[in-house]
Amino acid sequence: VGAPSAGPLAAAKLAGSRYLNQDPHYSRGPLSARVHTLLTGMTWLVADGRVGALPPGHPDLVRLRAHAAAPTVTWIGHATVLVQLDGLTILTDPTWSNVVGPFNLIGVHRYTPPGIRFEDLPHVDVVLISHDHYDHLDVATVKRLAATFDPHFIVPMGLKSWFVERGITHVTELNWGESTAEGGITFVCTPAQHGGGRTLADQSHRLWSSWAVLGSKRFYFGGDSGYYHHFKDTGDAYGPFDLAALPIGSYTPRETARPVHMSPEEALQAFTDLRATTFVGIHWGTYGLAREPYDEPPKRIAAEVARRGLPSDHVLILAPGQTESW
Repeated sequence: VGAPSAGPLAAAKLAGSRYLNQDPHYSRGPLSARVHTLLTGMTWLVADGRVGALPPGHPDLVRLRAHAAAPTVTWIGHATVLVQLDGLTILTDPTWSNVVGPFNLIGVHRYTPPGIRFEDLPHVDVVLISHDHYDHLDVATVKRLAATFDPHFIVPMGLKSWFVERGITHVTELNWGESTAEGGITFVCTPAQHGGGRTLADQSHRLWSSWAVLGSKRFYFGGDSGYYHHFKDTGDAYGPFDLAALPIGSYTPRETARPVHMSPEEALQAFTDLRATTFVGIHWGTYGLAREPYDEPPKRIAAEVARRGLPSDHVLILAPGQTESW
């Protein structure tokens, strides 16, 4: 594992103990509005029958275990993506739990099962974490991954100590613009517009990020982000990308979600900014996190693809467990 090195993107800045987004006008809006949304609109709070499990794909486990020469991408669910590239198996924001929240007991419930059972995973070499929100950093899953595969966890600044406290030491933490290498692939910590924190007391004390994965092909993992010019900055610095996995859900209500969650239309603009060839929609259809109908994001993606005249065969909405080459 190479030592972290700096690159062309600016590092995240701190105000006291809190990291800042790039947008100087960034604001989540009044706390009262966010609490009202939480209490009145979340699909996990009222079991009203609005959600149902997405139809499963048919994972090609033989292909994944053989690690064929052609790079592959498999959507497992939410922001969990399995990418195989240049001999490495890379997993992003892994969550296999049925409930994501404190102690895996209180929080949002899963309504679509993981597209691949944990027991059926190929050997995992690298795990990328975008930030420490419970639906992206699931303690039960990362502990199980560490015990089963001992992968290299690559995380944003401030998260290494969280892992070490849980007995996981194969960890590299990076600021925006910094990179590290594993197995001939370079992993660059790139900006996102979001936030972090697992309690009211630690908000923004740990950094959030997206990731650029640079090997024989280039993969961008968007994690969770509002739309801002950091996508174009990253595309200019490290693109063009062959594949971009970008969030397309949890964008409502817009008055509170807009700063931190892209709409499907904004996700396709980010895809354009990154100068990427193939798009994969993530962060939808898995956990009861938002107020939009659970099946709305792919419909809006299809409408925007048609409006923009994009090649539909390069805009992928995968079934859970579905594997495609890229």
